[in-house]
This record gives sequence, C-alpha cells and structure tokens, in this order.
Amino acid sequence: MSLEITSGAIVYRLKNNEIQYLLLKSGNQGHFWGFPKGHVEIGEDLVTTAHREIYEETKLDLPIDQAFGVKTEYDLPNGNHKEMNLFTAKVSEETPIELQTIEIDGSQWLNYVAAREKLTYDNLKELLDQVNQYLEKQNEE
Repeated sequence: MSLEITSGAIVYRLKNNEIQYLLLKSGNQGHFWGFPKGHVEIGEDLVTTAHREIYEETKLDLPIDQAFGVKTEYDLPNGNHKEMNLFTAKVSEETPIELQTIEIDGSQWLNYVAAREKLTYDNLKELLDQVNQYLEKQNEE
C-alpha cells in the first residue's frame, strides 16, 4: 500500500454578500463533483500544489489562504491510502474561469446549501462544512 497525497483549495467568492463555492465536475472516472485539487509532485509543498492545481484546472491565479486548512484521509479501491489537503482561496466576484477540458467537465458557483447537496462524496461535504463555518465567522468580523 502506498500513500497518495493531494492538495487543493475550496475556491469561493462573495456575491451579493453571500459566500459562493466553486465546484468542478471531474472528467475522470466517476464524473464526481468536487474542488480543484491534485497530486503533490516531487519538490512541491501543499500550498504550491494547491496553487498549481487551481491554475491548471481553472486558469485562476489565486493566493492560497494558509490560515485555515482541512484534511481527510481514506483508503482507495486500489489499496492505496489517500490524504487530501484543502485550503481556501478567494476570487473576486466577476473573475472569469477557463476550465481544463481534459480533466474537467463542468463548473458551478453555488451557495453553501446547494454546494453541499451537489458534492458527490460525504468527506467533501464534511470539509465544506468546516470551511463554511470558518468563512462565515471571518465574514462577521
């Protein structure tokens, strides 16, 4: 069994004072809805990977907020163990995105309730819960 480490970010924007989350539909097996992320390459740290993956998948060049991060671990069907690390990254309201069509089949900006419903996997929903609590608290301050 080997360890697969991925990193990415929950990308969000404020629109009409509401937090909206960017969800991507994977073009790979399963066509699941999730967040921009990918495998850590040799010589990269988690933040560098998150920045690179967001750019590769959306052409958004965003600063990664390292003040808050979430992580989940699980076993894959191939017997490997996966560690997924997600940070947050804020984008301005009207910034256009350009999807990497080889890996990404679609995208949607959704509020918390709709995003949670759209996410395919429960572990991603749990990570979104944590991030949403953090961002709402930040928004109040």
